[in-house]
Amino acid sequence: MICVKFSDDMGKNEEGVHLGGPRREFLRLLMDTIARSAMFEGKENCKNLALDSTALRGDWYYISGRAIAVSLVHGGPPPNFLSPTVFSLLVGNSANPALEDIADLELFEKVKKISQSTTLEDLEKSKEPLLDYLANAGCLRPMRSLRDRDLLVHDIVMFQVIHRVQGPFQRFCEGLKTLGVLEKMRRHPDSFRPLFCYEPHMLTADQVDDLFNIHLSPEGSNRRAAEEMVKILAFATGATAVPPIGFSPAPSIEFIHRGDDDFSSTPIFPLANTCVNCIRLPLHVSYQLFKEKFDFALGNTYGFGRV
Repeated sequence: MICVKFSDDMGKNEEGVHLGGPRREFLRLLMDTIARSAMFEGKENCKNLALDSTALRGDWYYISGRAIAVSLVHGGPPPNFLSPTVFSLLVGNSANPALEDIADLELFEKVKKISQSTTLEDLEKSKEPLLDYLANAGCLRPMRSLRDRDLLVHDIVMFQVIHRVQGPFQRFCEGLKTLGVLEKMRRHPDSFRPLFCYEPHMLTADQVDDLFNIHLSPEGSNRRAAEEMVKILAFATGATAVPPIGFSPAPSIEFIHRGDDDFSSTPIFPLANTCVNCIRLPLHVSYQLFKEKFDFALGNTYGFGRV
């Protein structure tokens, strides 16, 4: 397993035993950085490969594919920002991108005018601003009917979204072969699709209840009665979603009672130890007070080295 240590501005490493929290945090930050990089373009949660000369020169497409494979295997988050078009190509299927997959807004508007042409005269006029582009893309040809319009739009989209980025795509695939991930993707595409393509997902109370082992005081004690009044709103493990391989160790919840040795130093806010996936919850006299303190703690925790 990868061992990750975060350091402060002076280069001093965090203290403590590494049990997975820093690794998950690092992989989460890595996936976010890859998604925002110049190697990808398009909508936030539906991105296609972009053509970037700096990334090609540095072989970043290969590195990003390798990083994604490592994240999946080592308990990090999945890269669920890729478009269905890219995923289909990754698993060896054909793809049929739509006009909306063109991320270049200027090019999109010009191609859209071509698609909206209703006469051959309009088609020729809307084609003129793209003559150089069409020549480079191998799409420059006479238009003899409106059927040629649809074929032209299709060819432009295929070139812009797929053919133009074949070099980056091949290096990305080579990176995904790390640890056998691409091979497994092609064997089980339905299982991997939700990991690579975004699907809206909200963490529910039932899922939290299933994830956490709650360490309660003995039944019948005053402490047990107070603990059973607590409701869990969110949890912090260093990951924003359940990793594809699950959590190890399993998430747990402990309670801080007034009078415990360390309660005086943390009298009102919850504590999270992402290395062991454990939340320690202080007990308050009202749910509203608990909610306020929990929300404040979550809102003011920015990750390793940035608290």
